[in-house]
Amino acid sequence: MKIKSDKRPSRRNDCKVLVAEESTKSWADSDSESSSSSSSSSDSEQEEVHCLMANQMDENEVFDFSNLEFTREDLVQALNDMVHEYKTLSHTFEEIKAENASLKNSSAESSFDELEDTDSLKTELSKLRIENELLRSESSELKAEVEKLTKEMSSWTQSARAFQKLQEIQKSELHRTGLGFSNSESSEGETSTQSQPVYDKFNKMGFVKADVIYDCCESIRYDDQKSS
Repeated sequence: MKIKSDKRPSRRNDCKVLVAEESTKSWADSDSESSSSSSSSSDSEQEEVHCLMANQMDENEVFDFSNLEFTREDLVQALNDMVHEYKTLSHTFEEIKAENASLKNSSAESSFDELEDTDSLKTELSKLRIENELLRSESSELKAEVEKLTKEMSSWTQSARAFQKLQEIQKSELHRTGLGFSNSESSEGETSTQSQPVYDKFNKMGFVKADVIYDCCESIRYDDQKSS
C-alpha cells in the first residue's frame, strides 16, 4: 500500500542544501572568474533539475519502515495517514453496509407484496373460472330452451297455416248449393236471414222411406191415442 507523507525525507533536504551550496559557490566564483561562472551555473542548474526529478520520484515511493533514513516523525505521520484512511474506509464501509441492508429490506418487502398480489390474483382467477363455468352452463340451458321454443313456434306456425287453409276450404252456412237443394231454394237461402222460422224449413223438406210419406205430426197423434 502506498502512503504519501506531507513531510519529505531528510535526504530531500540534503539535496536542497547541496543545491544551495553549489549556488553559493558558483556565485562566489563568478566574482573572480567570469569565464568559469557560466560553466558552474550550468552545472548547478543540472544538479537542481536532477534533485527536482528525484523529489518527484520520491513522492510515489512506498514507505519502507525498515529504512533507517526515515525519522520518527515520518513514521508517525505515515501512521496518522493510515489511521485517517482507515477511518475514511470504515465510514464508507458502514454507509455501503447500511445501503445494502436497506436494499435487502426493500427487496424483501417488494417480494412480499408481489407474493400477496400473486395470491390475490390467483384467488380472483379461480373465482372467474367458476363464474365462467356457471355462465357456460346457463348458456347451454338457454340454448336448449331456445331450441325448444323454436320447435314450438314452428309447430304453432304450421297449425296456424293449416287452420287458415281449412277456413278457406269450408263453406259458409248461407251457401246452399249441392245435393238436396234446388236452385230456387239456394237463391232464397242466400237472401234469407237467420231470423226465419225453423218450422218453414221442415215444411219445405220431406223424408221418403219405402214410398210412404212420413208425417211427424201424425206420428205424434198416433202415439198419444195409443197411450190413452
